[in-house]
Amino acid sequence: MTEGQEPGVEERERLDRNLEEMLRELRLAIPGVTVLLGFLLALPFQTRFGEVTDFQEAVYFACLLLTAASVLLLIAPTAYHRLTFRHQMKSHLVPLGNRLAILGLVALALSVTGVVVLITDFLYGALTTAIIGGAYGLLFAVLWFALPISARIEEE
Repeated sequence: MTEGQEPGVEERERLDRNLEEMLRELRLAIPGVTVLLGFLLALPFQTRFGEVTDFQEAVYFACLLLTAASVLLLIAPTAYHRLTFRHQMKSHLVPLGNRLAILGLVALALSVTGVVVLITDFLYGALTTAIIGGAYGLLFAVLWFALPISARIEEE
C-alpha cells in the first residue's frame, strides 16, 4: 500500500478490475446466447417441426431449457450488480458472478452441442449425429474447460 492510501484500497481496486473484466466478457457472450434462444423459440412454429422424431423433440426441449438457463446464469451477475449498486458488495458479486458465468458457459456448451445434435439428426441420421455430436461435445470440453483448467493447475 502506498503512503497516504486508506486500508483496503488495493483490494477494492482489484475487485473493480475483476468486475469490469467479468462484465466485459459477459457482454460478448450474452448476444450469442440470446440469438440462440430466439432461434429455439421460433423453431416449433416452423412447418417442418411437425416432422421431428421423439428423440429430436426431447433434444430440442433440453436445448431450450439449457439455453434459457444459460441466459439466466450469464445475465444474473449484471442484475446483481444493478440491484446492489453503491452498496459496497463487489466482494460478494465477483466470486458469485464468476461461478454463475462458469455455470452459464457449461449450460451454453451443452445447448450448442445439443442444437448441433438436433440439426444433424434431422438432416443425416443417427451415425453422423453420434460422430458430430460427440466431436462438438469433446471440442467444448477441451477448449472451454480442460485447457484453461490444466493451465491453471500448471500455474499453481
